[in-house]
Order: sequence, then structure tokens, then C-alpha cells
Amino acid sequence: MKPKWEHFEHQADIGVRGTGRTMAEAFEQAAVAMTAVITPADRILPQVSIRVHCEAPDRELLLVDWLSAILREMSALGMLFSGFKVTISGNALDAVLQGEALDPARHEPVVEVKGATYFKLSVRQDQEGFWTAQCVVDV
Repeated sequence: MKPKWEHFEHQADIGVRGTGRTMAEAFEQAAVAMTAVITPADRILPQVSIRVHCEAPDRELLLVDWLSAILREMSALGMLFSGFKVTISGNALDAVLQGEALDPARHEPVVEVKGATYFKLSVRQDQEGFWTAQCVVDV
């Protein structure tokens, strides 16, 4: 199976889901799904790299912290990210985000993602060994 991302319906908000061979890949794909709520990820050039670190008591809270860290960097730096390289060790996540400054004319952002929520929050491994990481994001 190839890593992938998708959206799922949730009333006024939207669900983001990432699937991968590892939990780290699933987290990377969930981040791409969150970016794709704002603008197509292929419009974002990997011009700048930013490092982030997160820690949480369990893997579900780590997903929320991860997506929240991306949103904080987007807001603080006025950037969008489309490249994500995640390493997870225990309850700690280290990642490199790649992206560029927001250009409203080129990126044409559709909505602003305000935050990752605990609704539909799940990080699990299926019987075949593939990982899925998902939650609803507030738009």
C-alpha cells in the first residue's frame, strides 16, 4: 500500500486522515490532508525548511499536537507547508516541514484551519500492519 491522505465529512468542519506503512507516514499524510483543506498541496513549493518537536502522553494526543504545531508555524511565519518528514520515538515527534510564504494570488486559500480537534481522533494500526491517523479540524 502506498501512503495516502483523504478528507472525510463532518458537518461544518472537515476530517483529515492519513494512512501509511508506519505511524510516522500516517502522520505525514494527515498533515498533507490538513494542508489540502486550505489549498492543493502541489501549489506549495518546498523553499524553506522548519523543524518542529512535539511530545504527548499518547499517540492520539501526539497527532493533535503535531497538527497544532503545523498550524502555529503557518500562522507565526505566514507560510504554507506541503512537505513533511516525521520521526516518532515513543511519545515524541520530530519533524521537518517544507513550504513557502503564503501567496494569496497563487495559493488561493479556500478556508483557514483554526485547529485540530479531539473529535473522531484516532491513531491505529490495522490487521495488515498499516497505520491510520485522523481527526476533525476546525475551519
